[in-house]
Amino acid sequence: MLIDSHCHLQDRKFDKDREDVLQRARDAGVTGFVVVGYDVASSRKAVDLADDRSDVHAVVGVHPHDAKTLTPKDIDTLDRLADSAKVVAIGEIGLDFYRNLSPREEQERAFHEQLDLARSLKLPVVIHSRNADLETYEILSRYEREAIVDWPRDKPLGIMHCFAGDVTLALRYIEIGFVISIPTTVTYPNAGRMREVAAGVPSRWMAVETDAPYLPPQSVRGKRNEPAYVTEAVSCVAKVRGVAPEEVADRTALTAAWLFGLGEIGEPSAPSRAETS
Repeated sequence: MLIDSHCHLQDRKFDKDREDVLQRARDAGVTGFVVVGYDVASSRKAVDLADDRSDVHAVVGVHPHDAKTLTPKDIDTLDRLADSAKVVAIGEIGLDFYRNLSPREEQERAFHEQLDLARSLKLPVVIHSRNADLETYEILSRYEREAIVDWPRDKPLGIMHCFAGDVTLALRYIEIGFVISIPTTVTYPNAGRMREVAAGVPSRWMAVETDAPYLPPQSVRGKRNEPAYVTEAVSCVAKVRGVAPEEVADRTALTAAWLFGLGEIGEPSAPSRAETS
C-alpha cells in the first residue's frame, strides 16, 4: 500500500499525459491519490477526476494566495462540491506569509471561514503554512479546542501539508490532532531538518506526499514532479528511520486512509488520538 497524500493531478501541466502519469504511479506501487484543490476551479476539477477513478479522492478549498478572492458564494460552492462522496477534506487552506499574495488579514479571514466549513461538514483540513508557524499554530490550537467538542472520536483534525518546521513543532501539532506530511523534498541535500522530523515523529502520525507537479525529488530536480516519485520520499524516510521502505509505505498509507476516511484500509491499525509516541 502507498498513498500520495497530496498532489495536483488536475494541474494543466498534466493535461497532455495525465493517464500515463497515473499509470506510472500505479506501476510504481501507488494505490491511492489525494488530489487537492487550491481555488474553486481546481477544486471542481479535482472532484471530476476523483469521480471517474476509484483510487483518486479529492480535497476542495482556496489557497491563502487566493484568499482575497474568497466570497460567500465560493464557500457555498465548496460546500456543494463536498457533497460528493469522493471529497475527503477541505484544503489546501492556511497562511502564506512568504509571498503575501493576499493581505494577511484576508488570509486569516479565509482560513477561519474554511475551518468553519470543515467543522460543519466533519471533514479534516489540509493545511498550508509558510513563514507563519506561530500564527498557524495559534489558529489551529484554538480550532482544536472548539472542534473537539463534537468531532468524531479518535479522528485527526487534519494534516500539515509539506511540513517544514522542526520536530518540536511537529509534535505540538500531533498533540492537537494533526498528521505530519513528509514531501519528496526530504531528499534534498539541505533538507536535514525535514529528515530529523521524518526520523523523530511517531510513524502512526506521518504521511508522505509529492505535491506534484511541484517540489520534485533530488533525482529529477528541476523537472515536473509526479505521484510515482512518492517512492523516493518513502525510501528516504525508511533510511533515516532504519526500517524497510515497505514498512514506511504501509504505515503512511494506513495513516492517510485513517485521516481521510478511505475505508477499511485504515481501520485495523488506526491509532488513538492519544497516541503520540
